[in-house]
Amino acid sequence: MVTGSAGFIGSHLAHALVQAGTTVIGVDRRDPSTDPTAAANLAALRGRQGYHHVTADLLHCAIDPLLIDADAVFHLAGIPGVRPSWGPQFGDYLASNVLATHRVLEASTRIGVPRLVVASSSSVYGPTDGDASCETDRPNPASPYAVTKLAEEQLCLAYAERPVGPSVVALRYFTVYGPRQRADMFTHRALYAALTGQPLRLYGDGHQRRDFTYIDDVVAATIAAGTVPNAHGPINVGGGSNASLLDVINIANSLTGREIQLHQDHVRNGDVLVTRANPSRAGEVLGWQPRVDLHSGLRAHMQALAAPVPDYSRAA
Repeated sequence: MVTGSAGFIGSHLAHALVQAGTTVIGVDRRDPSTDPTAAANLAALRGRQGYHHVTADLLHCAIDPLLIDADAVFHLAGIPGVRPSWGPQFGDYLASNVLATHRVLEASTRIGVPRLVVASSSSVYGPTDGDASCETDRPNPASPYAVTKLAEEQLCLAYAERPVGPSVVALRYFTVYGPRQRADMFTHRALYAALTGQPLRLYGDGHQRRDFTYIDDVVAATIAAGTVPNAHGPINVGGGSNASLLDVINIANSLTGREIQLHQDHVRNGDVLVTRANPSRAGEVLGWQPRVDLHSGLRAHMQALAAPVPDYSRAA
C-alpha cells in the first residue's frame, strides 16, 4: 500500500512499483476525477494492471481491508510545507502527519504487515553548523511542520519496538525535486521563471544550501527501504548535490539562455541556512547511493515542465 499516492513522491513510487510487477493499492484523499493535480500525477497509472486507487482519508476510513496480504506500507501521506504550518493550520498538520499515522500503525499491527516505510524529512535536524547531518544527531526542529514530522517518525519507531509491530524505516528525505514537484517548491519556481520570463521571488540572499535529491533516486531508496531485510530506524536520503539556491538559478539560466529576474524578500520563519546529508547509513543498510547529479536532474525537470500539459478534466 502506498499512501499519498496522488502526490509528488507517491505517484512516482507507485508507478515504479507497478512497473516492477508489484500490485499496489494507492490511497489518497485527493480524487483524481475532480482534482487536476492528482489526475496529472496519476496519469501514467491510469488503466494500468496492478494499480488500484482508493480515494479515502486515512483519518476516517477503514484501513484494515486495504492492508490484507500487504508486504509493506509506504506511508507518504501528510501535509508538507514549513510556511503554512505556523498559525491556525497547525491542527491540520497534526491530524494528517501524526493522528492519521497512528491509525495506519494500529491497522498495520492488527493485520500483521511486516514492514512500514514512513516519509520523514531533513527538517527534523533543524539549524546545523553546515556539517553533514547524521541519523545519530540530536533533532532540533525549527518549525511546526518539522515538529510534526519528528513526532510522526518517533511514533512509528516506538511501534517498531513492540514485539507485534511492523519493522519501520523512517526515510529523512532531503529537498526532493523533479517532474510533478509541488508548484510552491523552489526548484519548480526557479525553472518556471526561467522558462516563462516571469520574476522569481527569492527568500533571503540565495546562499542557503540544500542537499538536492532527484525523484528517481528517492524512489530507488524508498523501494529498497521496503524490501531490504533487517532495515530499520531513520535513514538519510540525500542526493549529494549540496548547492546553493543561486547555483540552481544559474543552472536554470544556462539551460534556457534567459536571465531570471529576481524579486528578493526576507527569509521565511523556519527556513534553515544549510541542509546536508551524511549518506553513509543509506549505503550500508540499503545499498543505495544517488545517481543523478543536479544539472542532469534540473534538465529533466525542466523538460517535463516545458512539455504540453494534457487535458485530464474528463478523467474517470
